[in-house]
Amino acid sequence: MLAHGIGSQHDLPISPFYAFAGAFTALFASFLVLGLLWSSSRFRGDRSGIALPAALQRTADAPATRAALRALGLAAALAVLASLLLGPDDPARNPGPGAVYVLFWVGLVPASLLLGPVWGLLNPLRTLYRLLPRSLRTRPAPLPARIGQWPAAVGLFGFTWLELASPDPASTTPLLIALSLYGAAHLALAARFGERWFAEGDAFEAYSALLARLSPLGRRADGLLVLRNPFHGLDATPERPGLVATVCVLLGSTAYDGFSDNPSWITTLQTSPLGRTPTATLGLLASVALVATLYCLCAAATRLVSGPHPGPLTAFAHSLVPIALGYLIAHYFSLLVTEGPRTVIMAFGTDNRPEALSPLGPGGLAALQVVSVVAGHVLGVIAAHDRSVRLFPPARALAGQLPMLALMITYTLGGIALLLN
Repeated sequence: MLAHGIGSQHDLPISPFYAFAGAFTALFASFLVLGLLWSSSRFRGDRSGIALPAALQRTADAPATRAALRALGLAAALAVLASLLLGPDDPARNPGPGAVYVLFWVGLVPASLLLGPVWGLLNPLRTLYRLLPRSLRTRPAPLPARIGQWPAAVGLFGFTWLELASPDPASTTPLLIALSLYGAAHLALAARFGERWFAEGDAFEAYSALLARLSPLGRRADGLLVLRNPFHGLDATPERPGLVATVCVLLGSTAYDGFSDNPSWITTLQTSPLGRTPTATLGLLASVALVATLYCLCAAATRLVSGPHPGPLTAFAHSLVPIALGYLIAHYFSLLVTEGPRTVIMAFGTDNRPEALSPLGPGGLAALQVVSVVAGHVLGVIAAHDRSVRLFPPARALAGQLPMLALMITYTLGGIALLLN
């Protein structure tokens, strides 16, 4: 169940030539069209959106609604913990691992896209924090601004390491220990810094909030719930320390998951004198580091071409979010629609689990994966272009995007190569 890397080439019947040529053409044509027709910034961040009806606003913000969502999140978390603690250690008979790796980790992608940053409302750790004695929740220390999203980036890397590189990720005992340690650490930090800690430092709230930047539902600067162009939400992504690291962990870990199915890498893991886990850990680190290095080189080249900017790394980090989303959809769609129902059926105690068959078939899945990767990069090009024409003089704005275009093409070709691996 957890060997969910992108399928091999015979599973995805698509011509490599047409895939690469189509991707390159789409990106280059997008760049040319934007350069000719998009000369000024059009995205307004959190100042945009059409307010939803007042009755819907009141319902969404009602204390009863929030309390019901918190209770739902806590109940689901307790059910998963009970399954891990009391159920069999075999993941084929225990729904706990599937609930964590499929329903939660993968299911949070469509949930956040459709409904916004839902994990902030469901997070059981927030609920447990509110249940702590009042003496532990008074006088929180200020959270240093320099911390930013670095704890979230570290937490996301830890979770992806557990899933992709740990010795036995589907075993209930290590998973239960990891979740318990994670929860205890964040409750202790929230007792120190207050409930704000979860929004800043919780890996899964940061994950959900980043993906929700592309949701049609959002909050305007005045606090109203609105329908908006997802590009406006993406443009409002806060430029905080650790943002680049967080997105690069998402991109790099997904890329490593696809590469980990390669027969040559499997052979390397089996024959490495370091052992499987250290070798897999180094591979995961190298994948994240490669993604981050390429982006940092692109940011440096953009600064060299377009001139100095106070935040050269974070200024265009938001353009990586749709790329990460494209990778996530391409990589995990099949897992969600096949293993998700099986996990739910298993949780209700029936052995009549259906075969794990994708509803799209190999050809449809191949098309969805390639389109997702290419579309994510095209959206990234649009977001980067709008930011560039806002930050730089017209004479330098287009030239300054050439490094970003090169980065998008590199990421795209690498992503498609993993699809056709």
